[in-house]
Amino acid sequence: MISENTKNDLYDNLPLTFPRRKTRAVRVGNVTIGAGAPVVVQSMITEETRNVQACVKQIMQMHRAGAEIVRVTTPTLMEAHCLGEIKQALRARLVDVPLVADVHHQGSDIAVAVAQFVDKVRINPGLFVFRKPRGRAEEYSADEVADELGAIEENLLPVIRVCRERDIAIRIGVNHGSLAERLTVMHGDTPEGMVESALEYIRICEKHAYRNIVLSLKASRVPVMIAANRLMVKRMEQEGMDYPLHLGVTEAGDGQYARVKSTAGIATLLAEGIGDTIRVSLAEDPVNELPVCYEILQALGLRKTQVEFIACPSCGRTKFDLPTVLGQVRAATSHLVGLDIAVMGCIVNGPGEMADADYGYVGKAGGMITLYRKREPIKTVPQERGVEELVSLIKGDGKWADAPLSHTN
Repeated sequence: MISENTKNDLYDNLPLTFPRRKTRAVRVGNVTIGAGAPVVVQSMITEETRNVQACVKQIMQMHRAGAEIVRVTTPTLMEAHCLGEIKQALRARLVDVPLVADVHHQGSDIAVAVAQFVDKVRINPGLFVFRKPRGRAEEYSADEVADELGAIEENLLPVIRVCRERDIAIRIGVNHGSLAERLTVMHGDTPEGMVESALEYIRICEKHAYRNIVLSLKASRVPVMIAANRLMVKRMEQEGMDYPLHLGVTEAGDGQYARVKSTAGIATLLAEGIGDTIRVSLAEDPVNELPVCYEILQALGLRKTQVEFIACPSCGRTKFDLPTVLGQVRAATSHLVGLDIAVMGCIVNGPGEMADADYGYVGKAGGMITLYRKREPIKTVPQERGVEELVSLIKGDGKWADAPLSHTN
C-alpha cells in the first residue's frame, strides 16, 4: 500500500502544464506569437471596413474585453486604405492593439496596399491566386503544376517584399473549404491537401529569405482540423521548420455546441503542445469569443486570467446547499486572479480532490465547515460564517486585494 506521504510526493512531481512545441518568435505589433510566449488570444470584427468609426469602436471594445490581436476583413483596395484610417484613429485614442488584414481575392494588390498600415497580413492560399474551379478530375501534369506555382510566386513576391521591408508578419491561413482545385485533384479534399497548400507558400517565402510566418489550418469539422495541424507539425519537423500555429475551428456556429466544438479542436491540440495563438469563431458578437478562449487556456493551465474555482457536483453526502455557497464564495473572491479556491460538499472526497487548491471550503456534519490552506485544515466554523472566515483567512495570509469597481457594480 502506498503511504500518504508517497502519494503526496508523486502528486507534487506530476507536470501541471503541457510542454509546448518549440517555435520561432513572430512579432505582431507589440505581441509575440511563439517561442514560448503565452498563447495569444485574437478575434475578428464584424463591422464593415468602410465604416471606419464603427470599426474603431468595435476594435476598442474587443481590446478592452481581452483581444490581444484583432483582424479586419479587406475585400477591396478601398478597404485597404480604410484600414490605414482605422489604424490612425486607434493611435489617436492611444489604443495599441495589433491589427491583421484579412485578404482573400485579388490577393497581391490588396495585400501590398494594406501591408503599409497593419501589423500582419493574412492570406488564403486557396484564393490568393484565384482560378475558377472547372470540375476537373484528371491529374495535373508537371508543367501545369509549375505554371501554377510560378503564378503564386509572381503574386506573392511583392507581398513578401513589403512585409520584409516593414518587418511585419504574414499568416498563411489555409481553409479546408477553399482549397485550390489543383490540390483537391492531387491530394483529395483532405488534411494532406491542406498541408501541401501551406507548404507551397512557405517554400516560396523561404526561397526569398522571409520567415516571419504564422500558419493556420482550419476546418469546420473538428477531426479534419486536428488531423491537419498534427500533420503540419510532422511535416515541419521533417523539413526543419519551426513556424508557430494559429488554431481555430472555422464556422463553428453559435451557442453551446459551437463553444464545445471549438474547445474540442483547440484544447486537444494545445494539450499536445501544438498552438501558439487561438481564435474561437462564433456566429455571435465577437466579444463573446474572448471568454471562451481564456477559459480554454485557463483549464489547460496555459494562462491564468481568473480565479480557478474547484467544486464537487454535489450528492447525498453534501452538507450544505453547494450551488448557493459556491455562488457566495465566487462573489466574494472572483477578483483574486491567480488563486485556486475549492468548495467541496463533504469530508469524504473533498480534501483529496482539492489537493492542489490554495484554499478549501469543506462541509462537515452538524452545520459546520472546515477551511483549508492547501492540504492543511485551519479552522472549523459554522456554515453561516464560512464565507466571512474564508475571506479573513485569505486576508491574514496577505493574499487579499480589494475588488476593482467593475466587480462591485
